[in-house]
Amino acid sequence: MKKTLAIGLTCLSAISIGILADASPKDGPKKNVIDEVAWIVGDNAIYKSEIEEEYAQMRGQGISPGGDPYCVIPENLAVEKLYLHQGKLDTIEAPLNQLSSRVDMQMNYFINGLGSKEKVEEYFRKPWNMLREEILEKMKTNYIMEQVQSNLTKNVKATPNDVKKYFAKLPDDSIPYVPMQVEVQILQLNPIIPKQEIEDVKARLRDYTERVNSGETPFSTLAIMYSQDPGSAMKGGELGYANKSAYVPEFANVAFNLNDPKKVSRIVETEYGFHIIQLIDRKGEQVNVRHILLKPHVSDKDLRDATMRLDSIRKEIAAGTVSFEECARMISQDKDSRNNKGIMINSNEDSERFGTTRFEMQDLPPEIAQKIEHMQPGEMSQPFVMTGNKNQEVAVLVKLHERIPGHKASLSEDYNMLKNMYERHAKEKIIKAWVEQKIKDTYVHISDGWNNCEFRYEGWEKEK
Repeated sequence: MKKTLAIGLTCLSAISIGILADASPKDGPKKNVIDEVAWIVGDNAIYKSEIEEEYAQMRGQGISPGGDPYCVIPENLAVEKLYLHQGKLDTIEAPLNQLSSRVDMQMNYFINGLGSKEKVEEYFRKPWNMLREEILEKMKTNYIMEQVQSNLTKNVKATPNDVKKYFAKLPDDSIPYVPMQVEVQILQLNPIIPKQEIEDVKARLRDYTERVNSGETPFSTLAIMYSQDPGSAMKGGELGYANKSAYVPEFANVAFNLNDPKKVSRIVETEYGFHIIQLIDRKGEQVNVRHILLKPHVSDKDLRDATMRLDSIRKEIAAGTVSFEECARMISQDKDSRNNKGIMINSNEDSERFGTTRFEMQDLPPEIAQKIEHMQPGEMSQPFVMTGNKNQEVAVLVKLHERIPGHKASLSEDYNMLKNMYERHAKEKIIKAWVEQKIKDTYVHISDGWNNCEFRYEGWEKEK
């Protein structure tokens, strides 16, 4: 339901996947000492045991630290301490309810992969609660670090002149090679849900409302038992404190007008399904609510009917009776592309082409990538069924609009990518300068045996 919370998981991966086997590395300074203080950063100590555990987890997953682990890992931990201190000064608080939901999803993922809670504990060689707490702490740290970085770099905005100067100064061997890209048009039809199915869903939600309002059953119990929102169901439907902009408008308009925590809202229809909502608490411009989501069942017949309708439309487009672009505008139910002649927008935030109409093949939904792999520009696929971005099955028809061969980046062809490169470079400079200034302003002591390193940042070793 809630818009995806952007949380960096680079550091998390070591904890959430690593196997805690062979926890004592064969090499490393003072390995005959059971534990010792390796670094002190401000009021915080970094212990040898922390470093060795991080290293063991990375080795268990096959992750390279990118250098001497007894230099790289403690420096990374020291940088974390600087960010966390700044987070306190900036009064940044991690959204525990949202992060807890993500941890629950991660733990459920482990269970699905390994078979049971007991097997997860055996695999990680840790009690369930300890493993869960470690993942939550790492997520909290990552969130605070990202918020501090965002505050530092919020004013970085590239102008065309900035990008032009940046590109002109790039050495020839640093100009990136751009892999083959595509632009894809899409027609999407959502299956028509029978009216009786919708009425059945609403009847179930009305029953839940009556059970809550009468005091028969707590809302949270019903959410755990019946809600189809996997991110909140196991939390009793709780979504955590959030601003109005965190929700789709239909949901937000109802959630932010609730006043009585003992009552349940009317039934709310959104693109995700049908909801009932209960207020938990209000704090300034934020509310904390719980909800139950039910989705009408989509039958195979409903999907076949939608696919047949698209097949008829495809024949009319092929005959020249109507254009793909007109059909996209008039009938497509993909709201992100229908007013753009059906051309898809890249919503992969990890892609250099995020927000543009260009995709590398790995950025596309796999069903679409498979269909267009061998198509020529102007060709259409046959209608097919895929999972849409709301985790609902939909019928789609795609057309390859353009294929851009791999090439060396240029301002005319790849401005947005170069703009992203410039902004990332500018942000990295700001962050690096901030870290090094924080190092100068912070008490740092590196114990003998831990300081014979080439560190990423300057200034760790103070003059004696």
